Amino acid sequence: MTVLADLREGDHRLTRWVASWRSTCVRRLLPAVEESAEHTKLWWATAAALSAAGWRGRRAAAAGLASMAVAELASNCVLKQMWHRRRPPKEWISHEEVHDRPDSSSFPSGHTAAGVAFSAAVAAVWPWAGAVCAVPAVMVAAERIHTGAHYPSDVAVGAAIGLAAAALVHRAPRLAMRLLR
Repeated sequence: MTVLADLREGDHRLTRWVASWRSTCVRRLLPAVEESAEHTKLWWATAAALSAAGWRGRRAAAAGLASMAVAELASNCVLKQMWHRRRPPKEWISHEEVHDRPDSSSFPSGHTAAGVAFSAAVAAVWPWAGAVCAVPAVMVAAERIHTGAHYPSDVAVGAAIGLAAAALVHRAPRLAMRLLR
């Protein structure tokens, strides 16, 4: 029971800290990144740009989109349906963006799962492109906490789902070949 209490306390402290970021850059940049990530627009646009970079970019884009689909399925269609967790209390958020929050379960962060899955899968094919993709993925994760849409633990689980989805998609062809032998 003490682990859950520690997790709640950590979620509370970290949410309040991230929500208190007052930088003008943070106030302008995080909402723009979140808007572009809404409905995975950011990752589809990135996949289109990668596809224009030749065969390696097309492979990276395909891996990223496949991983993102697996992560979205796991986070939004399975886990959010199994566990209902309310969004962080509005009192924890010290700015006005707190009013624009989804009604769905807070657990896990589907935005984070999608961004991490896409970035990690791209990195497995084309490391420098994956590193570039990781920057907005981290910004999306921070924005989800900053606006009170998610607890830090929701974001951490979303990131773990994204990494697992990327690993699964990366290994899927080899697993399929083993099964077909």
